[in-house]
Amino acid sequence: MSLPEVLDRHIPRHWKQRGISWGWTAVIWLAYILTEGDHRKVSVETYIKGMQHTLSQLTGQVIEPLDFSDDRLGHLLQHLSKPKYWHQIERDLNERSIEVYALSQDVIRCDATTASGHHEVTERGLFQFGHSKDDPTRPQIKVMMGSLDPLGMPLSTDVLSGERADDGLYIPIMERLRRGLNKTGLLFVGDCKMSALETRTHVVGHHDFYLSPLPFIGATAEAMDAWIAEGVTKAKAGELERIFRINDRGQEGLVAEGYEFERTCCAQVGAEAWCERVLVVRSPVHAARQAAGLETRLAHAEAQLAALTPPRGRGKRQITDEATLVEAIDHVLKAQRVEGLLSVAWEKQSERHTQYVGRGRGSASRQKRVIKKIRYHITRIARQGDAIAAITQRFGWKAFVTNAGQKRLSLHEAVLCYRNEYRIERLFNRLKSRVHIAPLFVKLNDQIEGLTYLLTLGVRVLTVMEFVLRRSLQKDQATLPGLHPENKTKMTDTPTAERVLKAFADVSLTIIQHTAGEDILRRLTPLSGLQEAILQRLGLGTHLYRQLEIQNMRS
Repeated sequence: MSLPEVLDRHIPRHWKQRGISWGWTAVIWLAYILTEGDHRKVSVETYIKGMQHTLSQLTGQVIEPLDFSDDRLGHLLQHLSKPKYWHQIERDLNERSIEVYALSQDVIRCDATTASGHHEVTERGLFQFGHSKDDPTRPQIKVMMGSLDPLGMPLSTDVLSGERADDGLYIPIMERLRRGLNKTGLLFVGDCKMSALETRTHVVGHHDFYLSPLPFIGATAEAMDAWIAEGVTKAKAGELERIFRINDRGQEGLVAEGYEFERTCCAQVGAEAWCERVLVVRSPVHAARQAAGLETRLAHAEAQLAALTPPRGRGKRQITDEATLVEAIDHVLKAQRVEGLLSVAWEKQSERHTQYVGRGRGSASRQKRVIKKIRYHITRIARQGDAIAAITQRFGWKAFVTNAGQKRLSLHEAVLCYRNEYRIERLFNRLKSRVHIAPLFVKLNDQIEGLTYLLTLGVRVLTVMEFVLRRSLQKDQATLPGLHPENKTKMTDTPTAERVLKAFADVSLTIIQHTAGEDILRRLTPLSGLQEAILQRLGLGTHLYRQLEIQNMRS
């Protein structure tokens, strides 16, 4: 990947700077992050002290622990945070990766994620409160990414304040991707936030293509009823295009069915219009999942409604006011999102009791009073079959839009392309679970940006490692054993980078020195057959490993 050379080309080195270059500093820090899952600056210097011989031998550099002090790593992050350096670094890495590994540049996925932490919120700080799927009680930063299919390799990254909405983040990342790849005709794929009219207009204006679902709001929500109705009619007539895919067990299954139509789009009156295809698609699996969710909500609602009016008894609170009962019923239906799907009937029950006034025994002449007790009781809870059937028909339907023609992207290809959205989500997962972007152990804005960029380089390394290994296995029609601890005999031709790194976890180098500090013995853990196979398929060979044990000691 030439990471040291690319970084050194764009990060300036001060003429008085001692020690190894910024490029090698970043690469060795990344090695620590990827193997230890820890990006804290304070712990790197200690790691270097224990790995000094190994890292010096592998890199061919004179490495000193002071080269990785907290201050020096902080300076590296400050350099990485500067757009004039980082954008050029990304561009060079992209060009080299695409050229060396002959990567396709047809599909680019754009999406954003958040990383939260226990940071102080300041007026101009990157950490701000915003919409979050992780923890809305903590401030966050927003990370916008463009990744290359099918690898899921990050190409461009923007770090922004956490309160920002996603809608306005797509155009800047697209412009950088377009400049970096120096190519038109790219297919940008994203979620419903990418389908904003301004974003689609931008893509069309630069002769690229887009594919994204439409959100169920505004005009789309109003039109969706008619689109679904037409889809149901076509389904009954057998006119929907059926889309099949072979799963990981080699079985062919129906993944979707749908139809399409064309419409004219225009950003504003007088502007140039373009033809857009609307793909109305139904997923049977998603429909079944929604139907199961509705059944669960209906069952919960029925149980909660029945519990509103329990039989008389000790500790059983009764509802004595009809307005209170109606309010409680509405609350249950709304909470379970089943309004209009259940009908509820109730009755007013009244009991009269005669009591003597005051204390003591009663007598014929003693005054009496009548006490009237009123309670409301739910007598019937019934499901509205027609309403449930009508809403069930809407399950599983989604509308996508694209300006790509049939030859560029058929309905079948569009559905399967969007189904691979997990690729960028896997990138985000690695960012959070392997290099542990959250929480970030830095406070200053420039260091937050720089560290985030550094961690995306780590994800890029994992992606390329995985790609090279899988490509080699696929080319030779080979598999690797022993990567699954739960099943040692399991063979795989799609190993993950995480499992590959774990396969080397038991490697160790023992160095014995005499009192003068000179080495008298080095012992290296022998490589297993699996480890040798991995190194060979990664194009590294075993000489890199065995040279750690070579002794150049004076007799």
